[in-house]
Amino acid sequence: MRKIIILILIIGFQFGSNAQEFDFNVKVSTSPTLNKADPRIFKSLERSITEFINNNKWTTDQFETEERIQGNIQITIVDDPSNTSFVADILIQSIRPVFNSDYSTQLLNFQDKGISFDYVELQPLENNINDFKDNLSSVLLYYIHYILGLDYDSFSPLGGEKYFQIAQNITSAVPANITNSDKGWNISNDVSRAKMIETLLSPRTRKLREASYTYHRMGLDESGNDFGKAKATMLSAIKDVQTVNAAAPNSLAVQMFMDSKRKEIVDIFIQSDRGQIAQIYNVLIEIDPSQSTLYSQLKSR
Repeated sequence: MRKIIILILIIGFQFGSNAQEFDFNVKVSTSPTLNKADPRIFKSLERSITEFINNNKWTTDQFETEERIQGNIQITIVDDPSNTSFVADILIQSIRPVFNSDYSTQLLNFQDKGISFDYVELQPLENNINDFKDNLSSVLLYYIHYILGLDYDSFSPLGGEKYFQIAQNITSAVPANITNSDKGWNISNDVSRAKMIETLLSPRTRKLREASYTYHRMGLDESGNDFGKAKATMLSAIKDVQTVNAAAPNSLAVQMFMDSKRKEIVDIFIQSDRGQIAQIYNVLIEIDPSQSTLYSQLKSR
């Protein structure tokens, strides 16, 4: 009996220490105008995507359960040309835990619209990063590796390079007929998967990725030790984003960083002294002028 108990403990430890990287919630909803597909197919789709993301091992690193990347994928089916073909808008959000706290910070908040794909009930998704199998699998694989890249960048300088390269290779493997029908793969589309990864890997935006490390690892993760010093570090990182924005105006990479961070930045700096508030306000208005109403909360302090 003692040997059996020890064996169970060892096996339990091995499985616990090899936790997968993701803990994502997936929700599939439909437009009320749809009428071709059996509603059961959407439950099957929801379950397949959840298992695909959460149950596969995507890296060679060991993730503790509390280190898993959390997030949400909201899929809204907006059209069903047939009972097995669909068009969807997908909202993707990824969240990273902050060290020594119960706080989590958002790394990605992006809506990808007009994704066409085919799916039949219980259809397996294809985990193949080298060849295009079907559009839904490739879209999911792209975002899985894009999110891994963001997460690793936030823990070490340019640590996500490997995963961003995989995401870019996934875009390159998509055939021309698919890039024409799904504009999200088309590099000529200013807001597309292809443009997202191109701008993020560009030398002109390299400093943005370094700023992500400074902001998260050197700033947020140290907030519990010295909040004042952590805020100064985060301000420095945001100024680096300002430098990138000046060198590459209207960069999609900068826009996406701000989409995930702007509210958090306001919440963090709203209790600062007037000098620091003036600095962060001026930087934010230059980087993200369309959100002046949000940033005006800082000036009202």
